[in-house]
This record gives sequence, C-alpha cells and structure tokens, in this order.
Amino acid sequence: MSSTTPKILIYSHDSFGLGHLRRCRAIAQSLVGDFSTLSVLILSGSPIIGSFEFRSRVDFVRIPGVIKLRNGEYTPLSLHINIDQTLAIRSSIIEHTAEVFDPDIFIVDKEPTGLRGEVLGTLEALKKTDTRLVLGLRDVMDDPETLTEEWDRKNVYPALENLYDEIWVYGPEGICNPLDGMDMSPKIKDKLRYTGYLRRSLPKSAEDQPAPAPFEEEPYILVTPGGGGDGVEMVDWVMRAYEARQRPLFPALIVLGPFMPAAAAADFTERAEHLRDVEVLRFTPQIEPYLANATAIVGMGGYNTFCEILSFDKPTLMVPRVVPRREQAIRAERAEQSNLLKVLPIERYPDVDLMADALSELPQMAPPSTAGVDNLLGGLDVIGQRVGDIFAERQETLAPKLVNF
Repeated sequence: MSSTTPKILIYSHDSFGLGHLRRCRAIAQSLVGDFSTLSVLILSGSPIIGSFEFRSRVDFVRIPGVIKLRNGEYTPLSLHINIDQTLAIRSSIIEHTAEVFDPDIFIVDKEPTGLRGEVLGTLEALKKTDTRLVLGLRDVMDDPETLTEEWDRKNVYPALENLYDEIWVYGPEGICNPLDGMDMSPKIKDKLRYTGYLRRSLPKSAEDQPAPAPFEEEPYILVTPGGGGDGVEMVDWVMRAYEARQRPLFPALIVLGPFMPAAAAADFTERAEHLRDVEVLRFTPQIEPYLANATAIVGMGGYNTFCEILSFDKPTLMVPRVVPRREQAIRAERAEQSNLLKVLPIERYPDVDLMADALSELPQMAPPSTAGVDNLLGGLDVIGQRVGDIFAERQETLAPKLVNF
C-alpha cells in the first residue's frame, strides 16, 4: 500500500445543498468503523462542513466554495475573484492534497470529472499510481435525455472508459438504475457495482441522550426540505394547511435547512409563532434524533432524506422538486410504485385541501418496511466489503515476491 496504514480520499464538490457532503460523510464514518487503522480525508466545497461531527480518523479539507446561479453558471461563494481563478485554486488544492495524502482509494462523488472538470488532472495523476479510482453515483441522476446531454457536454465518457476502475451505485439494482436508457459501452457497464442504499443511524453522541421532544412528548410530523435552498414551496404548502385548520393534524416540526433563503426563513418563523402546533427549527447538523422520534415525515425526495426515511422506517409523504433536475421526482415515483411512501406532486401546489388531506392521512400510513422490498439498506456493508477486498488485493500485489534459489 501507499503507507503502513490505509487511506481513502473522497471528493465532494458541494456547490449547493447538503446531499453530497452528507453522503460522503456517511460513507467515511462507516469505513473508519470497519477498519481500525483507516484514515479518510474529505475534499469539500461546503461552507458548513465544519458544523458536522466527524468520527476519529475522518477529517476534511475545505476548498473555496461556489454556488450555481439560475442561469446554470457558477460564481464564487465568498471570494471576490472570478470563477476561473476560484476553480484554478480548487483544482490546485485537490491535486496537491491527493499527491501528498497518497490515497489507496480515491472516491469521486457524482461528478465524473468534478465541477467544471476540476478533478480531471487529479484523476490522470493518480491513474499513474496504484490508487484505485472509484466514481460513486446516486441511485438516480436525472432523466436519460438530460443526463446524456450533460455528460456529452462535459465530455465525461473518456474518464468513465479510461480512468475509473469501478463505478459504485448507491442503491439496490432493480428499483433505480442511474444509467438506464443511456448508450453506455460494455466496458463502462462492467464497472458498475450496486451497493444498496446507505443506512443511517443515531450518532454515538445522541444514543444516550433523551429524544428531542418539541411538543412535550406529543407525536409530531417532521418536515424536512433537506438543505432548504429549493424547499420554499413545500414548506409554504405545509404551513398553509396548518393555517387553514380544516381538520385535526398532528403537530409539525419544520427544519428549514441552512440554505433556506433568509427572507423565507424569517417569514416561516413568524407565521409559526401564530400556530400552536407548528415549531420551526432553522438548522441542525444532527437531524437523526428528530427523525427517530417523529411519527411521520414530509420530505422532498433527495437521496439523503430517502435513506433516512428507509432507515428510521417512518410513514412518508414526498413532495419532490422537478427543477433543475427530475432526480427527486423519478426517485419518488419509483418509491411510490414499490409502496414505500406516498407522493404529492409539486405541480398541485398550493392546493390546501390536497395537502391537508395528505397530512391527515400520513400518520396512519404503513411504514416502508411493510412493502417487503429486499436488500434496501445494505450499501454501507457492501462498500465496506468491497474496500476490504481492494485492500487485500493491493497487499497481495505489492507484497515482495519470494525468489526461489
């Protein structure tokens, strides 16, 4: 190996939201639990990565953040320099970190060549070493036509063909296939490995703590738009249902998320003050205790929320977004077809009667476990097994050969 102790480097571009960071963190936390000498380093552009708790032997390098504008272009999050300079700094940090850290495995999350190709140089450099190069994909990326156009424009196919050794799909085969309907070569298809979804659990620091009870031990519905940046309509729809008071509803705890626009967050907080059965929490980096204690969940359908819904086995109403990607809508549709949850199309917003009916029925719905879908949450175990196999293969390959005299 590259050193006496194994090392994994994970790249997460994190231009917006919490999804990439939380997925990479879940994998890192699980792997250091599986391998007692493993160190994992996460490269991330998330401005709030420091808010999260990390296990021993997991650390991060924060690269300058960027945000995506409505027109699809990127701009620096904080620095008053142009985007090309920002990307050059990011690329330099990524490549230099990889060179010094010298990982045994390099995992790239979702973007095959990184944000605007920033990780391509690192992939090419590591390909000349014995580092195993892995691309990790969500269960759903987008509809095939959109993803094909995007990958053609970004010219990612040479990287899939020639640089990556493996492509891990963080979902079970059979429910979703992120490359379904795309013209992939047999060489690329042979690299695919389905892991199952990534199970979530209570953090160690919360296991012995009393469950959070925002309504003094009353049951409640947890409403989570994830990072919150694109969750204004969903939260507004839920609040309208409570404001209308057409029928009795379980109390609601709404966690707005760190990227909820400030004006919208202030408006929702003010409206909640007039509702005895609605509480608003701006953000918590440790949402798992609230999920575990909730009676039911309302979410948008992002990957992490979906993993949490399955892990904590709660009746769920999904209100997926449809722009800028159809990823959430596709995932929600497949999940509803598998009887895992119920979907309310965002196109029906702001039909108060529809939302009120859905919220009224939600606590009595069956949890996902009753759908009888097999092998949903084995992702972290499968990843751990595969990483162990890679380490074993590398030890055999790099071990000195005995010479017979």
